[in-house]
Amino acid sequence: MGRRSVRAFRPDPVPGADVVRILRAARSAPSGANLQPGCFHALTGAPLAGLSDALVAVAEADRAPVSEYSYFPQPMPAELKAKQRAAGYALYSALGIGRRDIAGRKAQFVENYRFFSAPVGIVVTIRPDMGKGCFMDLGMALMALMLAAEGMGYATCGIGALANYADVVHGHLGLGADEMVVCGMALGRPDETAPVNSVETDRDPLEAFAMLRGFTDPT
Repeated sequence: MGRRSVRAFRPDPVPGADVVRILRAARSAPSGANLQPGCFHALTGAPLAGLSDALVAVAEADRAPVSEYSYFPQPMPAELKAKQRAAGYALYSALGIGRRDIAGRKAQFVENYRFFSAPVGIVVTIRPDMGKGCFMDLGMALMALMLAAEGMGYATCGIGALANYADVVHGHLGLGADEMVVCGMALGRPDETAPVNSVETDRDPLEAFAMLRGFTDPT
């Protein structure tokens, strides 16, 4: 309940041993038929800076996205669009970016491609022939990664926008055709003084997503 998406990090380096421990926790997540879908490419220092620079260059040039899958429903239902807008409003309000400040919004979105200046960036991939269940398994692995990091005093932020320029990621990391870019992950110590890290998005009330039957003492 204490975990949240962090978009500003301290520059403190993350020891490789800690990254290994976190990735092993991710791999310990449940997996149907023990297929263990997904690969994690962890970068820091010059490798991370190089990838970030390449991504920022195409993002700032407004190059059309090249994604290998659709993250959101197409088209987006109205009730889900309202949630998306509310999350965006909370983020931009915390940063003092107005609704009509297009340049400010774009600049903040580009921070995705800088991995929010985190000392560690992780590129998450999956085989393109995997079924929907394997995406579910990968999601559990990502949550296991996030919780392991949280338990060690680190913070994380998933970066779905990384898939917008999957071709850039492929080229920079030399990925093969058997790896589809799913998302990125920023990892590091949170900057508790950054206004952006004060953002907390709402969650649906229990009655909106859960049905309890046969219980006599729900609280």
